[in-house]
Amino acid sequence: MLKKQRAKFIQERLEELYPNPAIPLLHKDSYTLLVAVLLSAQCTDERVNKVTPALFDLADDPASMARLSIEAIDNAVRSCGLSPRKAKAISEMSQILELEHGGQVPADMETLETFPGVGHKTASVVMSQAFGVPSFPVDTHIHRLAQRWGLTSGKNVRQTEEDLKSLFPEDSWNKLHLQIIYYGREYCSSRGCNGTICEICKICFPDRRKPFLHKKS
Repeated sequence: MLKKQRAKFIQERLEELYPNPAIPLLHKDSYTLLVAVLLSAQCTDERVNKVTPALFDLADDPASMARLSIEAIDNAVRSCGLSPRKAKAISEMSQILELEHGGQVPADMETLETFPGVGHKTASVVMSQAFGVPSFPVDTHIHRLAQRWGLTSGKNVRQTEEDLKSLFPEDSWNKLHLQIIYYGREYCSSRGCNGTICEICKICFPDRRKPFLHKKS
């Protein structure tokens, strides 16, 4: 298959498997989504979803969160890993939102990326899932699958993002990002598939016999 043929097949198959993919992180609005995505760095969504209900019982808006001590936030998110750094970022970000943005999460990628603890991927998720702005958030898992499926040169996650955007229609980006995540978890995980096992890998590369070697981002 040529790259465009692979992309077409992958999108059609993912649409069959996951026609209505839900956002995996529990949240009620753009602010709680932003906090949840920040917490998900180097942590599973499952773990984040166990932590955020208690955190949001303490504070679920910028003003309330800004009034909490960093220690209180840290205690609430401790099991997510990197909790001191994440707690500090959540506190500082909440103060900025309250003081400079009227307690509202701005629907602006560049502004989001200036907030403590918010990188390009986190900002992309919020733009995509909270505001519906076409974005293609790429984490290490999507980066890995895009390499396995021959959709990117695999230099880094930003390059992968650009490659995927060039291959798929803009109106599919927000949904496709989630569909790839769900497929990766169910069929093409880092340990469950080496590029020769899952359906998509086998159909896209029927002659591949050896495990696919990924390029680190």
